[in-house]
Amino acid sequence: MPDSPATIRVLLAEDHATVRQGLKLLIDAQPDMEVIAEAADGPTAIERAEQVNPDVIVMDVSMPGMNGLKAARAIRQRRPNAGIVSLSRYRDDAYLQELLHAGASAYVLKQSASSELLQAIRAVAAGGQYLDSAITERLTEVFAGPGLNRLRQGKPLITERETEVLRLIARGYSNKEIAVQLALSVKTVEVHKANAMRKLGFKGRIDIVNHAILQGWMQE
Repeated sequence: MPDSPATIRVLLAEDHATVRQGLKLLIDAQPDMEVIAEAADGPTAIERAEQVNPDVIVMDVSMPGMNGLKAARAIRQRRPNAGIVSLSRYRDDAYLQELLHAGASAYVLKQSASSELLQAIRAVAAGGQYLDSAITERLTEVFAGPGLNRLRQGKPLITERETEVLRLIARGYSNKEIAVQLALSVKTVEVHKANAMRKLGFKGRIDIVNHAILQGWMQE
């Protein structure tokens, strides 16, 4: 049976087969949606997106081979009209910032109700954006004022120097070692670290390491 013009064509990218099957059943059960292709990793998601040209791509952030952030960037370059809904278990504001900057139009938590995902798919298919209701209030608090405007414009919240400091911290360097590498005082390094963590909503080093993994810094 040919698709109705109103049918939202969805590419589903999720590395866990059981989770992917459950999401497929949920999406296919909707009268206005259909899963037209599936992928279990980032490279396959990019390939499928080029092959089937979906309306919306529902993509897990954590996938083998290439994570959802890098895959989103690649898909955005090849299929700029396709909407991307990022699925993640992480509530960290940094994940949200980077995924929106990479081209994702929606961010949904895996632990949220299924209605969040369905609302996100419909919003993105209509050309809009969607943020999981569980993080909307906290996002507003963290990125209020100028920070929120920078996020909407796709601009990084932290400076280049703050990024350099976080990158080295994630790799295990001490503040003193970072100061030597960047020709800064230890106090200045501490200030850059504190500012970056405040802007990104980080609580400790584990958040920095998670951010570094998402960015691909640990592979450089």
